[in-house]
Amino acid sequence: MNHQQDQLEALHEIRNIMDRSSRFISLSGLSGLSAGVTALAGAAVVKWYFSQHNINYYNNLGSKLSQDNIVFILTVAAAVLILGFCAALYFTVRNTRKKNHRIWDNQSRRLLLNLAIPLATGGAFCAILIYHNILYLVAPAMLVFYGLALLNGSKYTLGDIRYLGIFEVILGLFASIFVSYGLILWTVGFGMLHIVYGALVYFKYER
Repeated sequence: MNHQQDQLEALHEIRNIMDRSSRFISLSGLSGLSAGVTALAGAAVVKWYFSQHNINYYNNLGSKLSQDNIVFILTVAAAVLILGFCAALYFTVRNTRKKNHRIWDNQSRRLLLNLAIPLATGGAFCAILIYHNILYLVAPAMLVFYGLALLNGSKYTLGDIRYLGIFEVILGLFASIFVSYGLILWTVGFGMLHIVYGALVYFKYER
């Protein structure tokens, strides 16, 4: 019985070594939680701004936003991106050191490259939409391209992130059809889904 147990433990260790050699497995669930909370906070700020300026996005789909309104929304979006990235980086680095893994290696480089290509493409596409004043498709495009980035990078990290990517793409497609709910679905995708994903990953791998 002990011999069989030793064999199972050896196989488990071999599998862990193979995972570490092919995938970046130190992503922290707290990264997802922090990104979700940051996105919810950003959405709350935008909603407050709309109420202060009597802007009803859901009726005019953003077509009557002034340049100042657009600059404010983009500033909030940039702040959410920067704060979310910094928090995710902090928790991931902490989790990596806790597991005595390297933060920068072939696996992390491949992960970042596969995430960056769809994200950069999506960012350029969103900029084109803003340039042509097609603002109601910006939120759906962000969700779709972000989901595609997660799907593209999922083979180099925790497999759970694939499901987050699928849900993000589905939400983005719904948002492109029901465009008056674009901001609500953006909040669900970048806020609530991240919190659910982060909590699941944390309790599954880090507790």
